[in-house]
Amino acid sequence: MVSGSPDLHLAQDAQADALLSADPLALLVGMLLDQQVPMEWAFGAPKILADRLGTTRLDAAEIAAHDPDDFVELASRTPAIHRFPGSMAKRIQQLCTYLVEHYDGDAGALWATAGSGRELYKRLTDLPGYGKQKAQIFLALLGKQLGVRPDGWRAAAGAYGEDGTHMSVADIRDEASLAEVREYKREQKRAVAAARKQDG
Repeated sequence: MVSGSPDLHLAQDAQADALLSADPLALLVGMLLDQQVPMEWAFGAPKILADRLGTTRLDAAEIAAHDPDDFVELASRTPAIHRFPGSMAKRIQQLCTYLVEHYDGDAGALWATAGSGRELYKRLTDLPGYGKQKAQIFLALLGKQLGVRPDGWRAAAGAYGEDGTHMSVADIRDEASLAEVREYKREQKRAVAAARKQDG
């Protein structure tokens, strides 16, 4: 289901991106954190966590079993993993606990065993911290850059799954595509602001 080795460029840092490319849990955690902070911060955080845990890959069982207060402290050190490191540390532990309970701690099994795009979308929305939009973006990322393409994946990913778009992290492959995604997001914000002004 996966074609070749992924070569992700979401953290815009070689070591952090290498971890995202090799470790499914790191990628899930990065996507979880991708809100209210710059994308590079969110997707760079799994490498920070791995370093502080003294490991080369994140382990769902280890994180789930970690003392919660200690894990919050670990996430809050400078540089913190997020603008809200305490709440996000708790979400990461909730995510890892869910993966342990439902996938034996194997994050990659979540998509490797999905029989359809609809099933994969449902699995993603069942994850703690993953709503509809985050699930669709992650599904599009899996399809476009990791070769995870069960039947119906594009439809399940909605507009994010369409070819030729530059809407989300699913479309970022280099600095040029990153700039296009940022411009798309700026346009969306301008449109929202204009609509509010018109309504007011």
